[in-house]
Amino acid sequence: MRTAQLSLETKGSFYTFLDSKNNYGQDYLKCMENTVNNLVKQQTSANKPGMLLGKIQSGKTRTFLGIMGLAYDNDYDVVIILTKGTKALVKQTIARLNQEFDGMITRDKMRVYDIMTLPSNLSKWELNKKLAIVVKKETRNMDRISDALFDTYPELKDKNILFIDDEADFASVSYENNSEKNVIDMKVIATKVDNIRANLNQSSFLQVTATPYSLYLQPDEREINDFLKFEPVRPAFTELVPIHDKYVGGEMYFDESKNEDSPAYFLYQEISENDLEVMKKMDLRRVRKENLLAQKNLYNLNQAVINFIVGSCIRRWQQRYQNDDEEKYSMVVHTERGKQAHDWQQELINLILEDLADLVKENNNLFVEWVKGSYNHLMKSVRLVNMPEPSFNEVLEEVNEALIQEMVVVSTVNSDKDVEELLDSTGQLQLRTPMNIFIGGQILDRGITIGNLTGFFYGRNPKSFQQDTVLQHSRMYGARTIEDIAVTRFYTTRKIYNIMERIHEFDTELREAFEKGHDQGIVFIQKDTSNKIVPCSPNKILLSNLITLKPHKRLLPFGFQTGYKTHIRKKVEKISEMVNEIKQYSPQVIEGDAFLAPLGEVKNILSKIHETLVMEDGYEWDLDEYFSILDYLTLDEEEKLVWIIVREEREMSRIDSQGKFENSPDSSKGNKSELKVAKKVAVDRPAVMLLKQKGDADKGWRDTPFWWPVMLAQLNIESTIYAKDTIK
Repeated sequence: MRTAQLSLETKGSFYTFLDSKNNYGQDYLKCMENTVNNLVKQQTSANKPGMLLGKIQSGKTRTFLGIMGLAYDNDYDVVIILTKGTKALVKQTIARLNQEFDGMITRDKMRVYDIMTLPSNLSKWELNKKLAIVVKKETRNMDRISDALFDTYPELKDKNILFIDDEADFASVSYENNSEKNVIDMKVIATKVDNIRANLNQSSFLQVTATPYSLYLQPDEREINDFLKFEPVRPAFTELVPIHDKYVGGEMYFDESKNEDSPAYFLYQEISENDLEVMKKMDLRRVRKENLLAQKNLYNLNQAVINFIVGSCIRRWQQRYQNDDEEKYSMVVHTERGKQAHDWQQELINLILEDLADLVKENNNLFVEWVKGSYNHLMKSVRLVNMPEPSFNEVLEEVNEALIQEMVVVSTVNSDKDVEELLDSTGQLQLRTPMNIFIGGQILDRGITIGNLTGFFYGRNPKSFQQDTVLQHSRMYGARTIEDIAVTRFYTTRKIYNIMERIHEFDTELREAFEKGHDQGIVFIQKDTSNKIVPCSPNKILLSNLITLKPHKRLLPFGFQTGYKTHIRKKVEKISEMVNEIKQYSPQVIEGDAFLAPLGEVKNILSKIHETLVMEDGYEWDLDEYFSILDYLTLDEEEKLVWIIVREEREMSRIDSQGKFENSPDSSKGNKSELKVAKKVAVDRPAVMLLKQKGDADKGWRDTPFWWPVMLAQLNIESTIYAKDTIK
């Protein structure tokens, strides 16, 4: 393996061509150059690959194509790109290569081939060009790398080869339990690549992914301070793809969405499990095929379709008003995998569109009310962005025109054939009309780029969520303008949303660990059968039931109603007595009204509070989980004490100003606010804020007082993943 360092002289014609074409920023140039530097200097393999780590829809392909160009300039002769196992993605990748390297191909410096259609009579002149070979990650295609490429053209074995495994995850590395060795073996694609590389003179291996968990979360345990800690196995190197300024990801959907002054606050729209049931199959007991707009079972789907149309019309009006080109928009419905369900969903949405068009022709008041409700809802977020505001009548006219002129088209995408027919010349799903609704399942999960996505109706709810899979489902991530975000809506159940939020938190913590070079690692814990906190192998976590703990993380129940007054009055009075008694005998009181309480007493109070609250569907306050986290946060203490801050006579509403369940009962205003006090004292111990609410009926409660607890993790803790359940 060569050990030369890249220099300015080695940034030759390919790299210069791509840079002049794409105008890469300095961060991207640094990423590309660091990656090729590392590939040149370091030995890479399936067990120790080079790793290019980006985010979903964040420009990874653009970046690895730049790496290809720089690799060609540094004596790499052939690049073999391993792409996801669908014909459509092979076609998309080839289209992207031909588009990106068009000038170099025209000048006869490069050739692009699909391994399955590689000519068997390439001349020496052709073989001396830089070659890009696209290979579907499937056994027959992989075997042809040896048969059709290196056996047919043995002279290529002496050339320098770069393997790029695009979208590297469970398709590239799968796991097999070996009970005798008590290890987990990597196999399949990466192993095949290593077997091929064993017969080559010079080669490198780069994996490109946004979902690295199956690659990083392999057991490598060591004991630290008498506590077993699992850390990810390091690749040969990891290079992070820069995040461009228009990227929208989990931070927007799960962090920024908590800010009432941001358009992101309106992104999530809660739907019910019944909404998903209706979309599984045709069931005339649930849905009649006439008058769909008036059917209660279809309310949220109707709303989603109308919001998508109205939102698209608002954006197109704004673009026309500013003399910009009018964009085309897309919506994805992704709730089921089966073709039968997709056919039913397409029929259902087409019937909704037909009903809407009929109402337009009749000048029906019901239609006007639907559009007005959607307009008023969407304008709440549109007004938070500095853009011209259309009047309702202007939008109504746009919507009328869209429906009469059939500007909304519904397409089903559940096979390679469907995708191939729908791809445009750039390899993206073609937006045929101003508004496009795509219905599909697994085929839409990975790699397919969907432009201007402003509606996402999501309901995939597998029994066990896998991190890689759920993130790949998140097609609403990617390059998005804030103006488009203002009309974007994401529809799913509260249960799925909560799981996706947990996965986003987990993803964020892992990325921070990668950015730090794995120096600190991440602790993975669970509770064993004897009720003790023990280490948890990270490859076994069940991602639908994990909590990410970090300094000053808040944990609290919300989305509940109180029990009835006659049922909980005495319990609430008992809780008040317990709080006062602990405060009276507290071993230490500082910061005015913060005091220390024994962990056991705190658990008793929380148990009593738990009995007084009734969680709504999709919302959960798992007391065992809450207790396990408190156990972990006090693990290093001999006395097992928790900071308590008490506030009474609170008048928090159950529903906030935007119709959502209130989730911030703890005040941060004023120097003596409970949250500020809690953050000040929660340094080495956790804090629990106990907030007694009046529970008045005009605030949405049942006219009875109740206690609302909020836990705050201490400042001095390592990032920790607590897994309530694990994969057996």
